[in-house]
Amino acid sequence: MPTARLAVTLPEDIWIADLSGRYPEATFRVLAALPDDETGVGLVELTAPDLGTVLSRLDETPGVRVFEVLHRGDDRALVQFETDEPLLLLSIRNSRAPFEPPVTIVDGIADLEITASQDRLSSLADQFRTFGLEFDVRSVRTSMDPESVVSDRQRELIETAVERGYYDTPRTCTLTGLANHLDIAKSTASERLHRAEGAIIRAFVADTSVVDERP
Repeated sequence: MPTARLAVTLPEDIWIADLSGRYPEATFRVLAALPDDETGVGLVELTAPDLGTVLSRLDETPGVRVFEVLHRGDDRALVQFETDEPLLLLSIRNSRAPFEPPVTIVDGIADLEITASQDRLSSLADQFRTFGLEFDVRSVRTSMDPESVVSDRQRELIETAVERGYYDTPRTCTLTGLANHLDIAKSTASERLHRAEGAIIRAFVADTSVVDERP
């Protein structure tokens, strides 16, 4: 299943875009969020050199209905809020594509990761466009599924080789010892290992490759 990293440009008239644009040195990390029909509740970690000024501005922001500082340090605060402008949350909810917190917002741009099927990622892109949210696809990667990479017999062989120490450094089990333990010929063990290792390596390379795209 693909995981997409997205950079979403929030409309300037949205409160968090306006606030983060006014204070570009501030970082808003959305740790948790829950959208309702028309509102959204969020828990945000706010980091800023001039924290007091940003919090004062946040307290006066029209788009924020409820605002409460749960914890505050010198340059960091934990804030719970309710907003009637949850465009990003509504887009994610309507597409049924679960996001992986935190979502980081700096200078009006939200950086988030979404793991979902291709259909739901496409639906999310449609939702972004519906709500007027511009976005860039920073990267896309796919998760390697072991069940689809090797057969049950190959997986058992690899697991046995690991348990016996065949892949230890230094190696504590030889190919001959592994074959004897499995009661198969050394050549058979070698061929099966080679096939399984090749499948795993190819899947690993494909999984770790990153594709940059533009919508």
